[in-house]
Amino acid sequence: MTLPTPDRDSTPPTPTQRTARVSASVGFGLQGFFLAVLLTQLPQFKDKYGFDDTTIALVVVMASVIAGGGSVLAEYVATRTSSKTTLRAGLAVIAAAGLGIALSPGTVPFFVGFAVYGIGLGMVDAATNMQAVAIQRCYGRSILSSFHAVWSVGAITGALFVSLCEALDVSLLVSIALASLVVAGATAALGPRLLVTGSEAEAELEASSTPLVIPWRPFLALGTAMALFFAIDFSVGNWSALYLKDLLLSSSSTAALAVAAYQGAGLISRFTGDHWVRRHGEIAVVRVGATIAALGLVVVVFAHSPAVAIVGFLVVGLGAPVIAPLCFSAAGRLAPPEQTDAVIARLNLFNYAGTIIGGGVVGGIAAMTDLRVGFAVPLVFAVALIFLAPAFHPNRATTEPSQPDRVG
Repeated sequence: MTLPTPDRDSTPPTPTQRTARVSASVGFGLQGFFLAVLLTQLPQFKDKYGFDDTTIALVVVMASVIAGGGSVLAEYVATRTSSKTTLRAGLAVIAAAGLGIALSPGTVPFFVGFAVYGIGLGMVDAATNMQAVAIQRCYGRSILSSFHAVWSVGAITGALFVSLCEALDVSLLVSIALASLVVAGATAALGPRLLVTGSEAEAELEASSTPLVIPWRPFLALGTAMALFFAIDFSVGNWSALYLKDLLLSSSSTAALAVAAYQGAGLISRFTGDHWVRRHGEIAVVRVGATIAALGLVVVVFAHSPAVAIVGFLVVGLGAPVIAPLCFSAAGRLAPPEQTDAVIARLNLFNYAGTIIGGGVVGGIAAMTDLRVGFAVPLVFAVALIFLAPAFHPNRATTEPSQPDRVG
């Protein structure tokens, strides 16, 4: 069914567009949920397979590099079919990879499972944001932070799920298998209600032969900001649990609460982000958010108890998470609407540059010294984001309503 794009100022979204918004939000939530399930169980994987910190860092870096390939694949699939198809396929890959990781009998199958997960990770990261930018265009106002807020809800749920499984002595295999089944079931139920974008939409058929032209200077500035944010984000996601368990001597269930605190605060940041953007603009929101994140990381670096470190991660979450949706929102204005999916997929590659830094560099420093020194790296990145804030208000010449999108 073809839907007219609403007037940016007066026409409310249609029920079908609202349904697409809910479905895309669920996609964000599933991504956050499963990522948190895997990352907060890194200590358990470490114990099960006898890994050291360097091996865990290699697993994270491998998945991030392969996820970059998944993002490239997402661009290919989305521009030839739709971001709807891409997102459903990516979630299916994640669910299958999760089952493979859960059932892996040894180190090699474990690495293969994480490699397959990396492909799905890249596809879902790109496709969810393709959906979000397209739906935001239909709504005609800033709503992109709300999608990422649901990602935070999913991540909180995943971290608490792991903490509960630890408290109930549920096995690693069972907990990951259950999480995989949740992703598979929700994808089957809600996937058909996503927004159709890409070459399945009539407007994109003509655009498929038009070369993609991106203004590289603002694009690279946004990409740098994206990489710095995800370096901070994945430093927290990958290493906070190990920081609390290994350096501050907390229990596994308490260690998982570091991610929960970060994501809980991120939920507040992202649910209120659209309001603050409409009121104060992107530049001010990024500057304040980066400053808050830097203050929180100072607390983390100097923490000498699990409780203080958890408070520090909570403060980081109040500031940093709003930056990612603003990156995608700004990038969506850099190219014509019919080419937005390709721009989003390419910007998403910087996500994995950040995860390699957050997962690899921080882990490498931790292996040579400790995680206290390692967390000084994202502190520097948070300060750098303050100076990149002007990149979040690029030329708005391409913000006019899009050609019709379809839901079906």
